[in-house]
Amino acid sequence: MTDAPVETVVFDVDGTLVDSERDGHRVAFNRALAELGLPDHWDVGTYGELLAIAGGARRLAHWFESRGRSAGEAQELAGRVHARKTAMMAGMVAAGEVRARPGAVALTDLLREHGTTIAVATTGTRAWVEPLLDLAFGPRFEVVVTGTEVPELKPSPAAYVEALARLGCDPARAVAVEDSENGLRAALAAGMRCVVVRNDYTRDHDTAGASLVVDALDAPALVDWFRARLGLSRRGPGPVAP
Repeated sequence: MTDAPVETVVFDVDGTLVDSERDGHRVAFNRALAELGLPDHWDVGTYGELLAIAGGARRLAHWFESRGRSAGEAQELAGRVHARKTAMMAGMVAAGEVRARPGAVALTDLLREHGTTIAVATTGTRAWVEPLLDLAFGPRFEVVVTGTEVPELKPSPAAYVEALARLGCDPARAVAVEDSENGLRAALAAGMRCVVVRNDYTRDHDTAGASLVVDALDAPALVDWFRARLGLSRRGPGPVAP
């Protein structure tokens, strides 16, 4: 893939822009399960394994089927639990329990200050994604595409294709920022470059094809990678010296 200038950067949300998986979604799932009187509980390790399944409702249905429920019963129960979980996640967001990852605000500021369009493509539900972005980042994203608006979740490229279509952006001039193998596959399938910012759950994911792999949004290698493609020096403002 060509190393064209970057005009647009599209961010994933869960585990990428925000620390939302272990102490956000997992907690909300467990609260919903308990509220409905179910004995199921996802510890940190179990939830990490379940993240291989994209989409909370699908994750729940898989879990219930693996515990002996019929496919129909698992789907019905998953729908009820997921609805309560979504409401609980929205409440956690409103209470400030889900926070941006270190470096997220600074990186988005850097990109915007130098004329780069920034957007979001996530498989999360709009009911909690939108208020979270408003609280943590304000109105800085030109386009926000969520799992509520697309027919297929990552690793399908649907969310990225939709975001780029709304922006009128050539995929060759867009970069995705992801945290997982599913997200990376989605971005590559959309024709984009992708940088992967791993977290504790995704550190062992296959990142073949990524333009860069780091462990933090404020990693110097990531900041320098973007600065180079914005025509900036590695340190301090201004154009790269010839």
